[in-house]
Amino acid sequence: MCDLYYTPLSPPCRSVLMLGKALGIRMHLKAMDMAEKKDHMTPEFLKLNPQHTIPTLVDNGFSLWESRAILGYLVDKYAKNDSLYPKDPKKRAVVDQRLYFDMGTLYKRLGDYYFPQMRMNLPADPENFKKLEEAVELLDLFLSKSKYVAGDKATIADYALISTFSTLEAAEYDFSRFHNIIQWYDLCKKTLAGIEANEEGIRLVKERLEKMKAKN
Repeated sequence: MCDLYYTPLSPPCRSVLMLGKALGIRMHLKAMDMAEKKDHMTPEFLKLNPQHTIPTLVDNGFSLWESRAILGYLVDKYAKNDSLYPKDPKKRAVVDQRLYFDMGTLYKRLGDYYFPQMRMNLPADPENFKKLEEAVELLDLFLSKSKYVAGDKATIADYALISTFSTLEAAEYDFSRFHNIIQWYDLCKKTLAGIEANEEGIRLVKERLEKMKAKN
């Protein structure tokens, strides 16, 4: 059994939850209170992860953090085949590129735009919104060439990006003009194994945003 240190509010954590469910991995879930209790700064947790980030996976004493690295590890160790993370160098390279795109572009720009509003009650920054729009346009372009984000079969890149994009939807981002994304999003909701593990976190994101609106 793996231990997973997480919070359902976090899109990267939810990507690991979804994949774990899809692969049938038994996970002992350890919810982290990083805002008030500072669970991520305890000596015990810092021994597991000196960067004190979540998600953090502990698998029989092996500790790993950064969600996209965890996704690859789980497939390599626990999946029955390599379809979710192909061993073919070119196919895997495309999956990796999409994972890096999520980490360094789409998820980063989501955070740059929404997190100051959610966490510090700051006003929306129009320049950050423009950068977020550019990232969404790129995702739509990727999806003009394939059913899923890295080809015609679902991969771990879809798990990473669906957790990010569903957070955008929860934040009431208008993606009605991005037809390729709409098709992909609907396809993933119907076919991506384990996607139900995303639901609690999305509900909590919506509740957080509703409270934020009520204060303003």
